[in-house]
Amino acid sequence: MDIIKNIKILQNQFRTGNYLDVIGGCKKILKVDPINTYVLNLCGLSLQNIGEELSAINFFKEAIANNKNNFAAMNNLANSYKAQYEYGKAEEFYLLIIKKDPNNLKAINNYANLKHTLGHFSEAIELYLKAIKINSTEPSVLFSLAASYQSAGEFEKSKGIINKILELYPKSCSAHKMLSAFTNYEKDDGGHLNKMLTLSKDNTLKIVQKIDLFYALGKAKEDTKDYEDSFGYLEKANLLQKEMFSYKIEEDEKIFNSIIKIFGEIDFSQFKKKPNKKEIIFICGMPRSGTTLVEQIIASHNEVSGAGELIYLEHAIQNNFFNNINLDKKKIIEEGLSQKNILESEYMKLLNFHNFNLKKITDKAPQNFRWIGFLKIFFPNCKIIHCSRNPKDNCLSIFKNSFGSNHMGWSYSQKDIATYYNLYSKMMGFWKTKFKNSIYELKYENLVNTSDDEIQKLIKFCDLEWDANCLNFYENKKTPIKTVSIAQARKPIYKSSLNSNIDYSKHLQEMYNILDIN
Repeated sequence: MDIIKNIKILQNQFRTGNYLDVIGGCKKILKVDPINTYVLNLCGLSLQNIGEELSAINFFKEAIANNKNNFAAMNNLANSYKAQYEYGKAEEFYLLIIKKDPNNLKAINNYANLKHTLGHFSEAIELYLKAIKINSTEPSVLFSLAASYQSAGEFEKSKGIINKILELYPKSCSAHKMLSAFTNYEKDDGGHLNKMLTLSKDNTLKIVQKIDLFYALGKAKEDTKDYEDSFGYLEKANLLQKEMFSYKIEEDEKIFNSIIKIFGEIDFSQFKKKPNKKEIIFICGMPRSGTTLVEQIIASHNEVSGAGELIYLEHAIQNNFFNNINLDKKKIIEEGLSQKNILESEYMKLLNFHNFNLKKITDKAPQNFRWIGFLKIFFPNCKIIHCSRNPKDNCLSIFKNSFGSNHMGWSYSQKDIATYYNLYSKMMGFWKTKFKNSIYELKYENLVNTSDDEIQKLIKFCDLEWDANCLNFYENKKTPIKTVSIAQARKPIYKSSLNSNIDYSKHLQEMYNILDIN
């Protein structure tokens, strides 16, 4: 076997995304040369790219065992650990690489990304700045630095980095999209809209570039009140985005119906879990229903830490209570009656990486509304706040935004958005009947129209003494924002988002006809 020739073929296959072929080819080479560290790492990378993280980890470990200074394999191993929420192990390997090779750009950048994930923005920014000293033009580092400044509320610094990216890489559509979130195109935008319009005619743009650019143009055209063009760009963006997901709404329908059936049969009075010293305030609802705003308000309180949008609850539930898409009722009851608290323990283990020192912590992952039954069993002292919004405004806002999540495949077509909203509405009706008044209902419109009263009632529900900082939540920079609401939640409450669906109504009849809002 000509190993060098075969490796070159595998490299080309990897570049074109033929990961299964690469894995097969790597395994053939490894039968002949089992300690080829390059091939071991390449096989691990290919497995990583198809989501087979556990198998990838084994190949990276084997590569490192045969070459303790294989920094590429060590870095990839750390990335796989991070993807598996093994944050401690990931950090260990990033630090090991940096100790041995202080100028290893990839390790520094990835370690900074880990710090960003955990909300340690000052440490992340310090690492990104260190990486920029090594290479001042690396786009991934510059973009990550801009995102960290943005999440931390340092908008001017973020803008400065974005403008630098666009000077170096005028076709960076992700940078154009990020800049569009800051820009009011109704006023002087510095010619940015025209630059994006010119770029949109470039036939060499890749699909992912077009998606970012079309969302940005949709936002810009809305600012200028050109709703016709705005919808046109948003529709193009959603069509392209939907093609990237193999999503079927029927799977979510099965899961939703299963949750309602199983928890409808469970007697919650039998569960007596001990309360944790830390009290989690779960803020849930549909995406774009006001969850980020509500978290900013509550987390402005001097006795509350804001964790942002965490995936930890869903991760722990999927790991322990699901077989594929089937919920295990027997396991729920067994673990609910156990003296141990497997769900809370796994959740808290990950939460502890954030180093929160206050007893009350907000978690504003919107779609935790699906898991309220689990919260009632395994988090006995938690608070649950349900945010709701005018369904038409809510669904339009989802259509206007890209969420960059594998869990949001339903958000890129009018039909799927409306169908999902109906599933959500049915489920929340079930939880309200099941748990009466123990879920706090907060309507976005009420919060906007009578903000002082609503905020005071909200803080009282959280068993907190009044703190005037909660009225000035937009000045709060202690709580990170990493969602598409990042620009809005740093502003005082405004009313322009109310009844925003009217401007697009003629284009959204497919969505509105499906919505069950009568």
